[in-house]
Amino acid sequence: MKQTDIKALAKEDVFKLIDNDWMLVTAGTEDHFNTMTASWGGIGILWNRPVAFLFIRPERYTHEFLEANERLSLSFFTEKYRKALQLCGSKSGRDMNKVEAAGLHPLNVADGVIGFDEARLTISCRKLFQTDMQPCNILDKEILERFYTGPHGGGYHTIYVAEIEGVYEK
Repeated sequence: MKQTDIKALAKEDVFKLIDNDWMLVTAGTEDHFNTMTASWGGIGILWNRPVAFLFIRPERYTHEFLEANERLSLSFFTEKYRKALQLCGSKSGRDMNKVEAAGLHPLNVADGVIGFDEARLTISCRKLFQTDMQPCNILDKEILERFYTGPHGGGYHTIYVAEIEGVYEK
């Protein structure tokens, strides 16, 4: 992967990139990391810095790695890797080596930030802020029912805001 100017993100449709194409969120070290598929998040400007923001439930194994590490990556793939992303989103790294099972090859994209050789685009980030969602702050009660207390519910997400430090393309 080659580092490119952060302005390369301007050519991306971030709605499609995150919602439809999905991403792998990865944190940890070369020797001990985990990744998960995510389709919630965004890219923008906060505190006069380019940032990514993401939402990770505390029961996800990757959450432990995000809590323990300052840096993370967001990796984006072509449609060819849809099944690999489905596997990484449906299996836990606690139970199996899902990176190997998905046929992905980890690599150090920058300063110990782990990405994947197969990714077409990787964003390396440094955490700036995090907070846990609280049910009292969810103003739309339909969201509360649908995503947290209903049949598809789970733990309240941790919100991470991370400064974009580098953008890497194939």
